[in-house]
Amino acid sequence: MSEHEESAELRGALLGLRRATGLQVVFGGLGDDGRAMRIAELNGAVTPALRGLSIAAGSGLGGKCLALARPCAVTDYASARHITHEYDGAVAAEGLRSVIAVPVVVRRQVRGVLYGALRDALPIGERIFDAAVAAARDVEQALAVREEGRRLAAEREEMRLAYGELRELAPKVADPELRERLLAVCGRFGTASGGAGGGRSGAGVLLTPRETDVLAAVASGATNATVARRLGLRPETVKGYLRSAMRKLGAHTRLEAVVAARRAGALP
Repeated sequence: MSEHEESAELRGALLGLRRATGLQVVFGGLGDDGRAMRIAELNGAVTPALRGLSIAAGSGLGGKCLALARPCAVTDYASARHITHEYDGAVAAEGLRSVIAVPVVVRRQVRGVLYGALRDALPIGERIFDAAVAAARDVEQALAVREEGRRLAAEREEMRLAYGELRELAPKVADPELRERLLAVCGRFGTASGGAGGGRSGAGVLLTPRETDVLAAVASGATNATVARRLGLRPETVKGYLRSAMRKLGAHTRLEAVVAARRAGALP
């Protein structure tokens, strides 16, 4: 998830928390390693005192929340005895008294903290506590889903690179049985390669094995010269295969050809 996307998720969760509870100020931030975070989003604040504040694990209410990976609350921040007071100046400048901090935990790692606060020394009730925990879980789920998507995308890219390498190796194998086995492995990557007879996608696009080889190499970012060297072809021959594949796929550029081939199932 990009920094912009993370900020949007955090901002939305904080806004929802404030609307649901009537908390006067909500704020929070995300980090990467559970040891520190920076307050990046605020709603209801009347001063800039809290914005950009770096929170270290173990320091203040938020730092305690980071270190323990559980919700923490105080009724009167300035006089609370079970937290350290490195951030009293910023908290006092905003006039905060009663504060709750809830961790954002993704795969057992604390990724940030959401805060809610009142300007009066009042106990944090169960309704506010539950709403703050629910808001943190919303952020947790959004982060987890997008990180999983990023992980799957990375794995898919590795698969595509492996596929391209196999397509390059297969034509160089003299043993026809082994060559067919390599092409069969390519088929297991989600392609519909038909070996020497060509490859047909689910959308009816018919590419020859060499056109598929060239597109697979192009998909890895290789130039025509590099593709030619890898496949043992002349650069002009590579261009010919690429033009032919582009025509069959209705593409006008190399990128369009790769995207069209993937959509059609001719490449993983």
